[in-house]
Amino acid sequence: MIVNLDVTLRDGGYRNNFEFPLAYALHHAQESVAAGMDWVEIGYRNGSFKPKPGIGRTGVGADDYIRAVAEVVSPDRLCMILHPKNITDDDLPLMYQAGIRLVRFCLPSGMPEPGLALLSKAADLGFTTTVNITRVSQLDRRRLVELAAMSGDAGADVVYLADSNGSMLPSQVSQLVTLVRSVTDAAIGLHAHNNLGLALANGIAAVEAGATWIDSSVLGMGKGPGNLVTEQWLAYLGRLAAGGTYDLGRILDLAHHMEAEFEEATPSLPLPDLVLGHFDLSVEERAKLPVDRIGDAFSAARELTAVGAR
Repeated sequence: MIVNLDVTLRDGGYRNNFEFPLAYALHHAQESVAAGMDWVEIGYRNGSFKPKPGIGRTGVGADDYIRAVAEVVSPDRLCMILHPKNITDDDLPLMYQAGIRLVRFCLPSGMPEPGLALLSKAADLGFTTTVNITRVSQLDRRRLVELAAMSGDAGADVVYLADSNGSMLPSQVSQLVTLVRSVTDAAIGLHAHNNLGLALANGIAAVEAGATWIDSSVLGMGKGPGNLVTEQWLAYLGRLAAGGTYDLGRILDLAHHMEAEFEEATPSLPLPDLVLGHFDLSVEERAKLPVDRIGDAFSAARELTAVGAR
C-alpha cells in the first residue's frame, strides 16, 4: 500500500517565498485530503536550512497557522518538516498541541546525533516520524547505510531518500531503496525532484523496489524545477489499480485553481536546472552559472563538478 504525501505548501514555497494566503492553504489542504492524499505537509517549522528574509506563512509554520488548518482537516492528516538546528525544546510539544501528527526531520549527514535525539523525543510525544536523508545522490553508500540504520534505531517510522539534486536514474533509485531496506525495518520513502524529467520514473522504480511512502506536489510546484507531479502520480496509480481510492478529477481541479492563483506554480523545466541535474549539482550552485548563456552554463557546471571531484 502506497502512502502519498503532498508537499506543495512547503516545497512549492521555494517558488513564492512561502507566501500562500491562509484561505488558499486551507483550501489546498482540504482538497488534497478529499482527493485521497494520506498526509499534507503544511510547511516548515521555523524556516528552511538557510535563513530567507521575509519568509511567508508556510515557511514559518506558526502555531496559529497549524491550528487554523487543523480546524478544517483532521490532525491525523497534517505534517510538518523541520531542520533540527532551527528547533527549540518547546517546538515539538507546541506543534503537537496545535495539530501536527507527523513530523519530518531533515537529517544532516555530518552530525546526525542531535537530530536523532530530537526524533526520539517526537516519537515519545506521539508523533509519526520520518527522517529525510537529503542529497542522497552525493552520499557515500556506506554513510547512507549508517544513517538509515541509526534512524531506524532512533525510532523513525520512515526513512526517506531525498533526490534533492534531481539527478538520479531509476536504476540508482531501485538500488538505494533495496540497500536501505536491508538495514532497517522502517518504511522507505522517496522525495523526488525533476531536474532530468525522471521524477515519475523514479517514483515507479522506488515502489517496485519496495518503497511505500512517496512525496509529490500539485503541478510539481517545488524547489528548482519541482517535484514528482501529484496529478501524474495519481493518474499512474489509478491506471495501475483500476481507479484506486484517488479522486484524480478533484486533484486536477486543485491544480487548475493553483495555476490560476500563483504564476510561480506554472510547470517548467528551465535549462539551467537540467544542467544541474545532469552534473548532480545542488540548486545553490545555480548562482555560479551564467544562466543567460546556456552553453557557458554547461561548461561552468562541468568545471564545478571537476573541482568538487579533486
